[in-house]
Amino acid sequence: NKRNLVAEVSVKEPVEYRKGKKKVILVDCGVKNNIIQSFLRRNISVIRVPWNYDFGKVKADGVVISNGPGDPQMCPQTIENLKQAMTQNRPILGICLGSQILGLACGARTRKMKFGHHGANHPVQDLSTGAVMISSQNHGFAVDADSLPETLEATHRSLFDGSLQGISHRSRPAFSFQGHPEASPGPHDVAPVFDRFIDLMKA
Repeated sequence: NKRNLVAEVSVKEPVEYRKGKKKVILVDCGVKNNIIQSFLRRNISVIRVPWNYDFGKVKADGVVISNGPGDPQMCPQTIENLKQAMTQNRPILGICLGSQILGLACGARTRKMKFGHHGANHPVQDLSTGAVMISSQNHGFAVDADSLPETLEATHRSLFDGSLQGISHRSRPAFSFQGHPEASPGPHDVAPVFDRFIDLMKA
């Protein structure tokens, strides 16, 4: 965790994928291609930018912070850019590493997990409904549930070890999911995460 792995895997210049009128800024921290495809299938254009890109002046309807490798605290520029984006009240979605970066941008802490989560059959509970979904997971860090500021609320937890799996801002249109909603481990339980985010953009 002494190397900035995100900087090594991120694109170096912006790339645009045109599909529909609505656009998202996708901050590439090591993004999986199926995240891009998940938006294109929903008729959403994607502007993919480097991990440290100052996207505050880019015209778009929402911001997505992608998955990626390593320690989220190695991405200070992404965290700072996200803090600025939150003042613009644009919808924000964090996925996996992006969830941890959102937590840090809001004042929470992250921690290195003892074993991490890796695999395609991780049960996650929605704390608002009690529903359980099966998700794909691949991460070694997580937002520390005990460190959440008053501005954040926990939305999902792992039924394997109780670790935090989702957070939501109480007053801004920003939320995250620690697993991979773009993955298809068999069921598509977590895919509605994209639909919720797109509804925020349309609203």
